[in-house]
Parts: sequence; structure tokens; C-alpha cells
Amino acid sequence: MTTLSTHVLDAEAGRPRVGVPVRLERDGEVLAAGRTDEDGRLRFAEELSPGVHRLVFEVDTPFYPEITVTFRAAAGHLHVPVLLSPFAYTTYRGS
Repeated sequence: MTTLSTHVLDAEAGRPRVGVPVRLERDGEVLAAGRTDEDGRLRFAEELSPGVHRLVFEVDTPFYPEITVTFRAAAGHLHVPVLLSPFAYTTYRGS
């Protein structure tokens, strides 16, 4: 079983980014969608099948209207944080 969560942090403001729309996609199909909560987090209820997936974050910064993070799903829980600023972002595989 593979599960997925994400966390969006506003590095400039030093706090979570609330209400960010996030889509989970595979092969051009939207599998799930939601918004980050008051802590900037979103946990997807759907189990992921092995393979390549995409998270699309509608961040609407001055430079980036959206961020797409493409990743390969394997067994276990995956956590994909995004650290966001107006003109840059960082992502990594969290725990």
C-alpha cells in the first residue's frame, strides 16, 4: 500500500500556506484533488499504484502560477513537501 501527503510552507512569511489547490495526476488523469489545511498539509485518501505520478500545486506567486512535482511511487508512505517563496521553490522526499 502506498499513501501520499504533502505540505506547503511559505518560506518568505515563515508559516504554512493555507488553501493551496493541489491535484494528484497520473497519465494525464486527475486521481484526486484538495486544498491544504490550516497547517499547510494535505493527505490524499487514495492509495497509489506503483509508477510515475504528478502533484500540481496552484501556488499563484508573482512568478509561478503553478508548480508540478513529478515522482515515482513505491510501497510505503510518501511525503512531498514544498518550500515556497515568490521567485523560487524547493521540494524533496520527506518522511
